[in-house]
Amino acid sequence: MANRKHRLVDYAELSPTRSVGRNATANRTQLELHWALESSTLQIMSERSHRRDFLTGRSVREELVRAGERLAESQQSPKTPPAAGDTVRLETRAMACNWNVILDPGPAEQVMAASEALSIVHALEAQLTVFREESEVNALNRSLLFGDPFPVEQGLFELLRQCQQLHAETDGAFDPCVRPLLSLWRSCRQFGRLPTDLEVAHALSWVGMQHLRLHEAEYAVSARLHGLETPPLEIGIDLGAIGKGYAVDRAVQRLEQLDLPGFLLHGGYSTVFARGGHGRHAGWPVGIKNPLFTNRRLGTLVLCDQALSSSGSNVQFYRHAGKRYGHLLDPRTGWPAETMLSVSVIAPTAAQADALSTAFYVMGLDNSLRYCDDHPDIGALWIPFPHKGRQLSPIVRNISEDVLFFEESQV
Repeated sequence: MANRKHRLVDYAELSPTRSVGRNATANRTQLELHWALESSTLQIMSERSHRRDFLTGRSVREELVRAGERLAESQQSPKTPPAAGDTVRLETRAMACNWNVILDPGPAEQVMAASEALSIVHALEAQLTVFREESEVNALNRSLLFGDPFPVEQGLFELLRQCQQLHAETDGAFDPCVRPLLSLWRSCRQFGRLPTDLEVAHALSWVGMQHLRLHEAEYAVSARLHGLETPPLEIGIDLGAIGKGYAVDRAVQRLEQLDLPGFLLHGGYSTVFARGGHGRHAGWPVGIKNPLFTNRRLGTLVLCDQALSSSGSNVQFYRHAGKRYGHLLDPRTGWPAETMLSVSVIAPTAAQADALSTAFYVMGLDNSLRYCDDHPDIGALWIPFPHKGRQLSPIVRNISEDVLFFEESQV
């Protein structure tokens, strides 16, 4: 699917004890998790304490002062992120990336039943991709020029309705009806050039979720497309900015039917959903990479009953005439958005997190901050471009400091 997100989420903490693929082979490694419990004792009177000091309370007062100093020092020290314990990992590959279901160790039959969730992802890829002629989305796109309602599967219809809502809420920053623009930039990149202003204007005239009409009674879709001149070869929708999140949500629905105490599911490391806790933790520790140095970790987020998705152009970009151009396009201008290094969004569903991480990257900081203020169930972490020679300065909204742990050396 187009407009794929790059890997900003790191699961190094979740070292598997078993790795189970679709061929059901397994191998086991051992991982010890050491829990440290810090304690201190209050020494009321040492052997050298004078009896008078004890009787007057001097020793007690002095030790209380020292204990208070130790407590103050401990409170000023950086928080330690929770570590991951033993896990079982099931893996497949779909949508041009790796997918994993990660569980706490449990009965073998429970683990194998969980693999059904990954089968759902393959079926959704066949339905949503624009890279297979026979996909339902491509059939819908071919019908849009004719203007007649085209029936679609109910799940796809509900997804398109959600796309309409997000398109309106973000003032068009999220827009899946952008296939002509994606096609234009993909072609220009292959030939090592930039599109002309005229080419961008032509593509833009055929872009926009506002052109789609959803017919509720028959779960059908039509469009009123009236662009400039001859329509592009590729028109219609491309669900690359939300499809992976939607597939995560559908797989999560299947896992929830198994009454698992907890699990983590991710698609391509950029979109993840966590249910319940992991080991003794209240959630699942998920590492967030430094977008400038992706071999380093920026921080750790403890995720529970929420989704996380990240977007950025620090990996997928190309240079032309000495200038850098990212792969995330602003559907309102037709040109790449370059507002910051990366955006990570926490939301109740993976589809929301997936779409909004792209929209926030396009909208810029001020507009996306206002969105979070209006939607308190949406949290976000923005990484602006750093000033020369300075460290990263993350901006956080609606994410509790109790679940977010930054690496001191990175910020």
